[in-house]
Amino acid sequence: MKTLFTRLKNVGPGALVAAAFIGPGTVTSCSISGASAGYTLLWAMLLSVISVMIMQSMAARLGIISGMGLGEALRTKFTSTAARVLISILVIAAVFVGNIAYETGNLTGSILGIQAAIPAANTPNVKIILAIVLGVIAFFLLFSGSYQSVENILTALVVLMGIIFLICAFAAHPDWSAVLAGLFGFKVPDGGDWMTVAALMGTTVVPYNIYLHAASASTKWGKSPDKSDALANSRFDSIISIGLGGIISMAIIVCAGATIHATGGSISSGADMAKALTPLLGNWATVIFGIGLFAAGITSALTAPLAAAFASSGILGWGEDMKKARFKVFWIIVLAFGIFATCTLGASPTQIILFAQAANALLLPITGILLLIVANDSSIMKEYKNKTWFNILVVLVIAVFVFIAARNMRAFITGLLALING
Repeated sequence: MKTLFTRLKNVGPGALVAAAFIGPGTVTSCSISGASAGYTLLWAMLLSVISVMIMQSMAARLGIISGMGLGEALRTKFTSTAARVLISILVIAAVFVGNIAYETGNLTGSILGIQAAIPAANTPNVKIILAIVLGVIAFFLLFSGSYQSVENILTALVVLMGIIFLICAFAAHPDWSAVLAGLFGFKVPDGGDWMTVAALMGTTVVPYNIYLHAASASTKWGKSPDKSDALANSRFDSIISIGLGGIISMAIIVCAGATIHATGGSISSGADMAKALTPLLGNWATVIFGIGLFAAGITSALTAPLAAAFASSGILGWGEDMKKARFKVFWIIVLAFGIFATCTLGASPTQIILFAQAANALLLPITGILLLIVANDSSIMKEYKNKTWFNILVVLVIAVFVFIAARNMRAFITGLLALING
């Protein structure tokens, strides 16, 4: 039996997922949720984390058993030219639109974190410089083509975020009995704040993470001769990493609930949350929360382009080797558009982040259904295809995806118009 330390050494693909979904959108949504509803909607985050674990475990199993990412698996599943062209257009268009929007929000969120920690950096010219510097850092990390290096850096940043946001939550001295009541109460505040529920779920269950997790699990464990051991490592990885991601998100809600909501204040973004902590917890908390927001942005700024490259290269049959030039082309395009949009868009940072969340919500059902189809294919998954009970769970999760998409359609259109109008 493997020791806990040995299992922890194998943590990786799940940490990439956690790094991806704890972005500026998550920090913003959780901050707003805690500020407006206190601890009441903690249950929504708990359900979101459970949904992530269900979908991501299926994606990881696909990568381990088939040795392919979701893009490659879809190409194997749909063999006719017409089907491949249709699926390729659907996947590439969806991933690129969603991930460019996400990348813009990620870079913007990182800049907000820096500006919260260093108020002197809050000028338009500095924003452009920071966007370029962050883009260059992301470029060189991804250009190295070393999956292990990217995995190690993102794992370290997730741990850093965990420490930072937990410190803020405990320093806020919350009512822990009320926290437990919110975690298992399944209540919605008076007035039916279902849009906040949808935002919390939509910012946690991220469609491109499915491509990222399948490809990264394939890279790490796809060639393992002992599939049962690889699956056990993957399950442990997902529980630890995604569970930590959920705890981080809940810590942000708790922090906002114990400070902003308790004093009757209001905020509109994660950056506002950092500033609002100053009179309650002191300048150190503002700086630390700003660093956490920066870390959330930079981790997601690395994973969004990487996931786009995995999905697009896989569906085109180009392989998923990070060192190949044509693989790099895809993430370079996403990163470049993200930098350009961050520097030029006149919309507010919060509008950009919320638009990215809304775009994400519309892509969720499509990605979930494609993964479900492949995970039930005996020729790809062999005896490891989905069991009936697991399919029922997945269908329920996809039904939630459809609900989120429907509730966010108006937000997507509103956000798109706001971005166009600047």
